[in-house]
Parts: sequence; structure tokens; C-alpha cells
Amino acid sequence: MIVIVDYGLGNLRSIEKAFRRIGRPAVVSSSVRDILEADKLVLPGVGHFKQGMANLKKMGLDLHLREAVIARGKPILGICLGMQLMTEFSEEGNCIGLGWVPARV
Repeated sequence: MIVIVDYGLGNLRSIEKAFRRIGRPAVVSSSVRDILEADKLVLPGVGHFKQGMANLKKMGLDLHLREAVIARGKPILGICLGMQLMTEFSEEGNCIGLGWVPARV
């Protein structure tokens, strides 16, 4: 199962439709269970870096994504802001990111 992570920002339905169009069903979810049980993850995003990190932290998804991706090695695709959130830091809001990619944006 592919899970498109819903953390309150992003073009979730267009990504879901794109997967459907190529015959790969995907689920939009913010459920910890779905994230941990997914075969693959997509972290989409449209919006401000600081708000994206605030949403992930408020929902506790930063820790569960780290468990899924870093500890368990689950494949993840970051789209736009989603990829930026994987970096160490963003000047957009002077905010620390997930820290998975050694980069600043």
C-alpha cells in the first residue's frame, strides 16, 4: 500500500488521482498505523516550510515518519515542500527540518 501523508498541506487528491491513473492505488492518511504499515510513502506539500514542520510535529507525524523511513528503511517520495521538509534547515521561517537530508533550503 502507498500512503500519501496528510499533514494538512499539499495537493493530496491530485497525487492520489495520478497514482490511480497509472494503476497504483494510494491512500491519503494521517493515521500512524497506515504510515507504519505502508509499503511506500509520499510526503507531498504546498505551502510554507515552518507551517509544514509545525503541522507534522503537532500531529506527532515527525516521529512516526522517522520510525518508518529512517529506522525501518521504508521508501519515501517527497514532492515540493515534502522534499524540502526532509532537509536539516530552511531559511523560510528559520526552521529546523526532519534532518534526513544534509542540506539547507
